[in-house]
Amino acid sequence: MSEVTEVEGVDQFAQLASGIRICFRDHGSGTDPAILLVAGLGEDQTFWGDSFVASLVARGYRVITMDNRDVGQSTFVTTPPPGILRQAFARPRQDGYTLADMARDCVGVLDHLGIEQVHLVGRSMGGMIAQTVAATSPQRVLSLTSIYSTTGSTKVGQPAKSTIRLLVTAPALRTRTDAVRAHLRLTQHIAGSAYPIDDAEEARIAARGWDRSAGDPADGVARQIQAIQRSGDRTAQLRTITAPTLVIHGDRDLMVAPSGGVASAAAIPSAQHVVIPGMGHHIPASLVEPITRYIAGQADRVTAGGNHVEIS
Repeated sequence: MSEVTEVEGVDQFAQLASGIRICFRDHGSGTDPAILLVAGLGEDQTFWGDSFVASLVARGYRVITMDNRDVGQSTFVTTPPPGILRQAFARPRQDGYTLADMARDCVGVLDHLGIEQVHLVGRSMGGMIAQTVAATSPQRVLSLTSIYSTTGSTKVGQPAKSTIRLLVTAPALRTRTDAVRAHLRLTQHIAGSAYPIDDAEEARIAARGWDRSAGDPADGVARQIQAIQRSGDRTAQLRTITAPTLVIHGDRDLMVAPSGGVASAAAIPSAQHVVIPGMGHHIPASLVEPITRYIAGQADRVTAGGNHVEIS
């Protein structure tokens, strides 16, 4: 691996046929094999962190990051967000989008860039989206890495009661300072016992996310939660995935319980399951190197058009 340096990203935009405009950044050489990173709930593309992107670029990959719809500089949709009771009781509005729509956004970015096949990496909700792309557009996915994600089954991957209490009691976000405080409060709780967070770095990440938001972050998160709920249990869909798959999860995850990783790996044919001791629902600086090594190691073993699993 060559020396890791910081990677400066430039916002670009893909106008999709659906009317959604997706903001993305393109890092590295256009001649290198491509990795698409799909971020989690309420996270814009910068939440991956410069060092994570730089590490993959240094390993010989072109790295595409993107803002999902309803976050960052991508389109904030106009449908009303679900109220707190709808979210609490998983009764989504029927006019909301689904994970399948968000998966089509990813494919739309690939189409815009002329990328036929990609190594797909998603974390948390982004892992759900990446799983959906791999299931519905298998010809586009060379490999899949699902990081601290789950299947959509309510029997697995549920947040801890302490996390639910933290989310329910969180104050409304009205200012940049509110957003930073809320991010620090939640991240300190879910980061994992072995990996205390860097408060200054996390504050910078949260502030940057607030500044980049083209719409109301709270409404965007509510609609993304609704997309997860509308999509339901995707276990049967996961069983159709043919791409070589790596499932990464920490054993101290208080946001998506480790059972979500176990269930994802069990559902996806021939998936490899890596459990990182002490890791929670966060990728600290100390885990960037090992996690990107896992991702690149799998991608290095996969050749274009090959190594997909036969589903009987």
